[in-house]
Amino acid sequence: MGELFRSEEMTLAQLFLQSEAAYCCVSELGELGMVQFRDLNPDVNVFQRKFVNEVRRCEEMDRKLRFVEKEIKKANIPTMDTGENPEVPFPRDMIDLEATFEKLENELKEINTNQEALKKNFLELTELKHILRRTQQFFDEMEDPNLLEESSSLLDPSEAGRGAPLRLGFVAGVINRERIPTFERMLWRVCRGNVFLRQAEIEDPLEDPTTGDQVHKSVFIIFFQGDQLKNRVKKICEGFRASLYPCPETPQERKEMAAGVNTRIDDLQMVLNQTEDHRQRVLQAAAKTIRVWFIKVRKMKAIYHTLNLCNIDVTQKCLIAEVWCPVSDLDSIQFALRRGTERSGSTVPSILNRMQTKQTPPTFNKTNKFTSGFQNIVDAYGIGTYREINPAPYTIITFPFLFAVMFGDMGHGLLMTCAALYLVIRETRLLAQKSDNEIFNMIFAGRYIVLLMGVFSVYTGLIYNDCFSKSINMFGSGWSVRPMFFPKGNWTFETLDSNSVLQLSPTVPGVFGGPYPLGIDPIWNIASNKLTFLNSFKMKMSVILGVIHMLFGVSLSLFNHLYFKKPLNIFLGFIPEIVFMSSLFGYLVLLIFYKWIAYDAAISKDAPSLLIAFINMFLFNYNDPTNKPLYRGQVGIQSLLVVIALACVPCMLVVKTLVLRRQYMWRKHLSQMREARPAENLETLEQTGTTSPTGLTQQGTQKFGGVRVGNGPTEDEAEIIDHDQLSQHSEEGDEHTEEEPFNFGDMAVHQAIHTIEYCLGCISNTASYLRLWALSLAHAQLSEVLWGMVMRIGLSSRSGGGFFALSIIFSAFATLTVCILLIMEGLSAFLHALRLHWVEFQNKFYTGQGFKFVPFSFESILEGRLDE
Repeated sequence: MGELFRSEEMTLAQLFLQSEAAYCCVSELGELGMVQFRDLNPDVNVFQRKFVNEVRRCEEMDRKLRFVEKEIKKANIPTMDTGENPEVPFPRDMIDLEATFEKLENELKEINTNQEALKKNFLELTELKHILRRTQQFFDEMEDPNLLEESSSLLDPSEAGRGAPLRLGFVAGVINRERIPTFERMLWRVCRGNVFLRQAEIEDPLEDPTTGDQVHKSVFIIFFQGDQLKNRVKKICEGFRASLYPCPETPQERKEMAAGVNTRIDDLQMVLNQTEDHRQRVLQAAAKTIRVWFIKVRKMKAIYHTLNLCNIDVTQKCLIAEVWCPVSDLDSIQFALRRGTERSGSTVPSILNRMQTKQTPPTFNKTNKFTSGFQNIVDAYGIGTYREINPAPYTIITFPFLFAVMFGDMGHGLLMTCAALYLVIRETRLLAQKSDNEIFNMIFAGRYIVLLMGVFSVYTGLIYNDCFSKSINMFGSGWSVRPMFFPKGNWTFETLDSNSVLQLSPTVPGVFGGPYPLGIDPIWNIASNKLTFLNSFKMKMSVILGVIHMLFGVSLSLFNHLYFKKPLNIFLGFIPEIVFMSSLFGYLVLLIFYKWIAYDAAISKDAPSLLIAFINMFLFNYNDPTNKPLYRGQVGIQSLLVVIALACVPCMLVVKTLVLRRQYMWRKHLSQMREARPAENLETLEQTGTTSPTGLTQQGTQKFGGVRVGNGPTEDEAEIIDHDQLSQHSEEGDEHTEEEPFNFGDMAVHQAIHTIEYCLGCISNTASYLRLWALSLAHAQLSEVLWGMVMRIGLSSRSGGGFFALSIIFSAFATLTVCILLIMEGLSAFLHALRLHWVEFQNKFYTGQGFKFVPFSFESILEGRLDE
């Protein structure tokens, strides 16, 4: 259970794998997903490693499968995902897979090539058919004497008057429809108006055999005279990518050619249909197993890539690997190695040997589908340092609660809860759909966060007694306005509507009938001084919650210091910090509670201002006539608290730096003594309890119950503890080695920055929690404005058509509620709650300077690759 509150204990292990069993052992470790391999060949080129050929073969198979997958998607054939997780093929099965994929790829390429050639031929015949049909219409029109005379005059006016016979040449073809205007202008300018162009659109779009797109084209025929114009016309047609086709001059020849073209088109259509049927059958068969093939190939590639990280023994019979793994999973890892050895048929077992190392292990926090979202929130700030306190378990409660304080509304919280509950109940089906919508996937991954935020919002909405900006009178109001405003009679709803300045005064006798059992009395909803009351209440509540949250964060740092055995950080870090914050801001919280208890409604107007009292506390100004003391002896207690808080500053600022310098001098002196004296004399000296430069002895340490003051080692420990390891488990200001001399200036500056940041942060962070008050009021007021400006219009109608108007208005109200109050306001409150945890809470105990544990796992590899 303790591993939930800090990262898993990790160890570095060495694996000795037999060459014939290495593949199967790595396969089992990949299925387990609990080891992170280290690269033992960092200086070896990628192309010079032992299994580079196998990796290339896997990449080639992966390329072929991607080609097949692309063809399947192009044909709109659905791929089957049965959820099957096939076992990794043996290395000897790679040849069969390669042959299968090679055959499938060649067959598809051959089908595509033949189909493209057939489609190209079919397109040419189709275009020729349209040309023959349209040119026949053109020639029929040209046989008109008037049109022939007009065209002759246009082509050569000098010969038209002489009555000479006119011999015109022509070319016919097909061109894209959008190029016709430019094509026509170019012909006119180049040929100087000596050509005659006729064009007609083809009604049905034609399929491009290369891209498969539908293209709109037009048939054209150009009449000209002379070879020079003929050459110009053909060059222009070539430049505009127009397709030219031979067209007979006589109607009989054109009719015979059209009949032949139609016959060939029918034959080609039949061949194309058969080819497409064969292609569909091949792709449908491949679609059934394409995902399984992908899984097998990518698992094989991942295994060989991992084997390239291992060292090869000189005998070429053993592979040596180093892995990071959780200590709690060592038995599972050994069992996986045993399974892999048995599966390979090897008789020599694989060996797992734990290693001692000075390197910092990776950070690994075990999560499930509920805690993973909260852990991601923490990791987004920074991966935790190895074995430090994990904020995620506390974030599960504090994050949705602080969100709900800003978002508190029963109605909106219920809508959010229902939406999240839908995602939780149908999570299995939604996971199987594998949506590509990034926003939906992000919300779905945090479905449990949204669920808790909705539940907590319902709770805080109940406390605020706020549901869509309206209060719910569940227990009957504790107020009675009748004696105050209507001593001789009862009030009605019309009276409330006509009285715009109705206020609640708790000082009127007989008005207050007792406290409301739960939350805020609903009568405040109709009071004009509602905002004034809620303003004071929520502001003080924000300060209380903020100080408690920060004190809890500082308290968590104690567990880090205890775990890493840093007594210096406890005495000169944690204790001054907790005392400083408690003396000032903890005292402010006590003043808030005291004022609530000590001053009732009758004397509340004489209560002093807490803000002014808190400012005067720092200024030692107790002669302010406008702000009387809250209790007897306040001057002495507040002065003592300020002195205590100020005394904590030099403890953090100066004393810790001096102690660190003294420890360094102690270790340096101890090292010089060992070099100058024989080991026997030094042991005798230590046993007699010779005083160290710090003034402490080993015997003196034992007198105090074995508690060492300081982070440095004892004399016995200094002999065996490496300074790198010491600095690894020390705080930021305690990182130094024996080779690097202690720099007092750098340490003093660093400690000064830390102290100033903490002291000023206590003030700024407390003020930052006022966003709980501001956003809560903003959400309530925005909800009230939306109700008053939209919903009240539909409810105020008394006519017969009011029902239909109310339906339309309610639709607008619901849309605005979801878009503005749920999505926009919810996102705003989410971001502010995120900031309060990252900056105000986690910086008290969480450094976040580790690196994440990334195990070799087939599941994560396939999720990342197959979803692309």
